[in-house]
Amino acid sequence: MPPFPRPTRAGTSPHRICDVLIPAQPWFRLAAVVALTLAAVPTAAAQSDETVATRLAGLALECVHREYPNKVAHVLNEDGDARPPRELTPAFYGCYDWHSSVHGHWLLARLARLHAGAETTGASRDALARSLTAENLRAEVDYVDTPGRDTFERPYGLAWLLQLAAELREWDDPDARRWRDALAPLESLAAERIREWLPKLTYPIRGGEHSQTAFAFGLILDWARTAGDDEMAALLEGRIGDYYFADYDCPLRYEPSGQDFLSPCLAEADLVRRVKAPADFADWLHRFLPGIPDAGGAGWLEPAVVTDPTDGKLVHLDGLNLSRAWMLDGIAAGLPASDGRRTALLAAAEAHRASGLASVTGATYEGGHWLGTFAAYVLTNRGLPKPTGR
Repeated sequence: MPPFPRPTRAGTSPHRICDVLIPAQPWFRLAAVVALTLAAVPTAAAQSDETVATRLAGLALECVHREYPNKVAHVLNEDGDARPPRELTPAFYGCYDWHSSVHGHWLLARLARLHAGAETTGASRDALARSLTAENLRAEVDYVDTPGRDTFERPYGLAWLLQLAAELREWDDPDARRWRDALAPLESLAAERIREWLPKLTYPIRGGEHSQTAFAFGLILDWARTAGDDEMAALLEGRIGDYYFADYDCPLRYEPSGQDFLSPCLAEADLVRRVKAPADFADWLHRFLPGIPDAGGAGWLEPAVVTDPTDGKLVHLDGLNLSRAWMLDGIAAGLPASDGRRTALLAAAEAHRASGLASVTGATYEGGHWLGTFAAYVLTNRGLPKPTGR
């Protein structure tokens, strides 16, 4: 299948990226024909966006109701707790694990909201309607609120749950409002878990996988601002200062670790720019990442290399390239327009974006069940300040 063009943003040049494989599902055949046709010829920006949306949504549609293989991570309190995933968490049982199912639903909602003309929008809405029923989500609340599960999916899965809630809040659509209302009790429970945890968390978690606090805090802070939860926003802003403002000389040269999908250094900087004014952020960034060039290209930060995309841990590095791209974009967006480091940051972002998107093929389930979300996050500029973002 020929490559397709990435949507162009102000201040960047269009380039072509490797395509996303469309699953061979019956409801996808027309979409596959349309995507092939559009990808083979020059198209308008909106058509390109809808083609990309079709392909990425296809990855989520392939997995949100696919129950197996499945990694269930929970505490068993009795024999009856050993049940199939569809019974334990009837809304979010697909895509291999709970958090991937949650953000797979986020992907469907985001692309259906932003690209209503995409060929997969009807199927995406049907999938959301099937999952986000009041009955299913009551069962999700019961599951998460069971004794012994106080730390369930904290913080990564809970952050993505709140991001899904934010997406539905921003979607002016009667179905989305119904799904949002059904999700509200689980949204409240997730927020309460974070609220209870933050005052007790003495230190940040600086790893490159699910437990990392910097990336999760960014998602949660964005949700709090969308939801108008000033209490949560203030709590997070205070803890961000406690954990991160005094940091300096982050060892980016030590990254990545072998199975990272998040950069500890870049995620922290992308978080801090959310709470500092541009001039203050510029000063903090000089201390925190002094090695960012004042001008130049992408060579100061090379994309990570995946040697085996069938290895569920090693393939994390494909996601790292995508998350680095959006974090580098975010850091650049947080600086004053005249800051010379923006050129190097944006060049590195483009290099990582191209490398990461080339991996979003759906050829293996180890990456296919989650990389589409990371591609959608970076391509739709989620998390970036308006008017640059959406």
